Parts: sequence; C-alpha cells; structure tokens
Amino acid sequence: MGSPSVSRRHRVRNNLPGTRNFCPLVRRTPKLEALIAMNLGAKAKKSIGSIHADILSRAAAFLLLKDSKASYAIEGEKPPYNRAERWGRAIGEAGQRNLTADELLRLQEVVIGDNRFISMGWRKEGGFIGIHDRSTGSPIPDHVSARWEDIPALIDGLVAANRILAESPYDPVLAAAVIAFGFVFIHPFEDGNGRIHRYLIHHVLAQKGFAPTGIVFPVSAVILDRIAEYRRTLEACSKPRLDLIEWEPAPQGNVHVLNETIDLYRYFDATRQAEFLYECVQQTVEKTLPEEVAYLERHDGMKSYIDAHFDMSDKLAETLIAFLRQGKGKLSNRARTKELSKLTENETAMLEAKFADLFGESE
Repeated sequence: MGSPSVSRRHRVRNNLPGTRNFCPLVRRTPKLEALIAMNLGAKAKKSIGSIHADILSRAAAFLLLKDSKASYAIEGEKPPYNRAERWGRAIGEAGQRNLTADELLRLQEVVIGDNRFISMGWRKEGGFIGIHDRSTGSPIPDHVSARWEDIPALIDGLVAANRILAESPYDPVLAAAVIAFGFVFIHPFEDGNGRIHRYLIHHVLAQKGFAPTGIVFPVSAVILDRIAEYRRTLEACSKPRLDLIEWEPAPQGNVHVLNETIDLYRYFDATRQAEFLYECVQQTVEKTLPEEVAYLERHDGMKSYIDAHFDMSDKLAETLIAFLRQGKGKLSNRARTKELSKLTENETAMLEAKFADLFGESE
C-alpha cells in the first residue's frame, strides 16, 4: 500500500486496502506474483508507442465497440448498434470522472436504454441470481445479493476504498478486481450490475494509469471467450456464502434475507477473482491488442494494393477485402458473379495471391 497511516490509539500502521465498510483482501500467490512481475502495463505502453497514430486510433475505436458488445453478450443480450455504441462511449470515458455513488447511479441510467420496466436506483427489495422452481416458482439462488438496507453503507465503503487505492501504489489490476468484483457481489441495482461491474475494471485501470491513454483493453471480450471460467470465478465467492445466508421466499419470486450479512460483502477474499482478471489483462496485452493492430496493418496493405492496381471505390474495395476474409483468401462464386463480376480470372488470382501474402494463415 505504500505509506500506511498510523493509528496511535492501536499503535499499528494501517495498510489495509479499504475502510471499515469495505475491505476485501487479496492473498499473495505464486500465480499473482508471477503476473505482477511481468509489468504488463509498461509492456502495453511500450508496444503501443511503436504503432502509427492512425492505426492506433482505429484499433482503439474497434476495441471500444467490441468490448461494449461483449459486455452485453455476457448478459445474454444483443443490443441494437446505438445502445452498444452509447455504452462504448461511456467505457471510453472510464477514469475521467470521480467514482461516487451519484456516478454509479448515472452509469445505470446510461446502460439501461428502456427503464419503463426497471426500478432504477438502489434496490429497495431483496435480490438474487439464479432460477425459479418450475412447479412452485420458489427462488433457487446461485448468489444472494446484499440486503437492500445495507447498500448505502456498502457503496459508501466501496467508493472510499477506491479513493484509497487510487492514491496508493497498490497494484492496478488487483485494485480493479477488488472494486469491480466487490460491486457485482453487492449487486446494488435491479438491472445493469454486470455491465457496470466490467466498466469498473476499465475505470480503475485508467485512474491508476495502467491502461495506455486512449486505449480500452477489451477485457469484456476476453471474459466472453472465457465465460465458463468467469462464471466459476463468480461462483467461487457466491456459492460458499449461501450456507451463511438465511432467507425465505418473498413475493414475485424474490428472496427476503433474515440474518445480518453485510460482512460477507465488505470483507471477502478476492484472490481468485484477482487471478482471473490478471490473466484476462495478460491476454489483452499479449494477444488481443497486437492481433487487432496486426490485422489493421495487413488490411491497409491490401487496400493500398487494390488502390494501386484498380480504379475502385473505397466501398467496393472494402467489400472485396471482406469477401476474401470470408472465403479464407478466396473469392466466392457469388462475389465473382455479382459484386466483383468485372474482375478477370487473372486479376482475381492476383488479388487472392496478394491476400495470401499479406495475411498468410492469420485468416
């Protein structure tokens, strides 16, 4: 934590990564030690520094939209383009606003496009994730959310902990895991919790200076690729706590918690979640971002080749490249007989050869 505060009353130095109302801990494990030693933030910045500004800008825009769409897909949703684009803009602003309770409420308004059927703001009733018994309609929870009465204190604690972590040398990815997973375990909203949870990953990485300026790591896209592991990571915290929560069915298929549970959400072991998130960040730095940049460089090479040999509109040139990608380097019969019917056999062979030269086996 860096320079801890001194508690004269207790004669100890307080280096806890949080406050009385919210203070999850992360254990030192060989996996985390190895990941931290990789210095992925510096590696990403060094790699990005060598990329042409135009390509970097286009990669950033694509990855932003990709992450937004993936965050919806994780929730089983396929939003229209304008909703995904709007949430992508919000993700692009991560780290620019102070994290406060009001900011979290604002983010829910951004993420929920149609709020006619949603009770906006902090929950005023119980909450759970799971299914309902088909015959009785009774809840079968995989996760029981924090009691709605405890949400204000928990959110105040989370916001205060984030402020402490932002101002300390605490590892950025560990801080992101503590704040983001802590939020989703609290589950303070009726809807929008998952997407805001993943937004908070971007927010903490940005405010800690881990993410290169102008770049959003597509963490949600990586999580979507590892969705089964992601669910196990969430359940690793949620399922053991079910034995500690006393609840009864409530109206409208909800749950009513009977005992005090606030400590389950403010003091938990976030090690498993930190390891998972670090591996996702590693994948974005070492694989996802370089692959997107490499694709754009190859794409630009193909586009330049087309421009040099054909008087073709930009739109048709992009269509040609798309057909070659879809056909794994070969133009389909449909392309040859319709959109690109004016190409000769020699020209088609020349274009396919150039595509193979540029893209190789990457497509």
